[in-house]
Amino acid sequence: MFSRKFIVLAVAATVALVGGPALADHGEKVFKKCKACHTIKAGKHRVGPSLAGVFGRKAGTAEGFKKYKGLKGADWTWDDANLNEYLTDPKKFAKKKAGKKSSMVLKLKKKKDREHIIEYLKTIK
Repeated sequence: MFSRKFIVLAVAATVALVGGPALADHGEKVFKKCKACHTIKAGKHRVGPSLAGVFGRKAGTAEGFKKYKGLKGADWTWDDANLNEYLTDPKKFAKKKAGKKSSMVLKLKKKKDREHIIEYLKTIK
C-alpha cells in the first residue's frame, strides 16, 4: 500500500523530530559531570558561572559572575563549534582564542557526549 520510499521518509522524519530531545535527555545525564562547578539556574554561580542561556551568549559574560580568567574580554559567542572545541580541551581552546588560560579542567573526550551536552545547553534558558 505505502511505497518503500514513503516509509523511509516517514522513519527519517520521526528520527529527526525525536533526535533533538533524545540528545538533550542524554546531555542532562552528561551534565552531572559539570554540576560540581556549574548550575543551570540563571544568576546562581558556583566555582564556574551558571550555564543558563549560555548557547548564543558572548563568552565571559554571565551576569554576576566575576571570576573569569581565560574568557575575560572574549570576543566570540558560544555556538556549536565553539562549545565543541572548548569542551574537548578548555585550556587549549582558551589559549588559542584569547591567549589566556582557562580554569576549567574537565575534558569531554567522547564526541557523542559533547554533542549531547551542547543540545542540552541549548534547552537551558
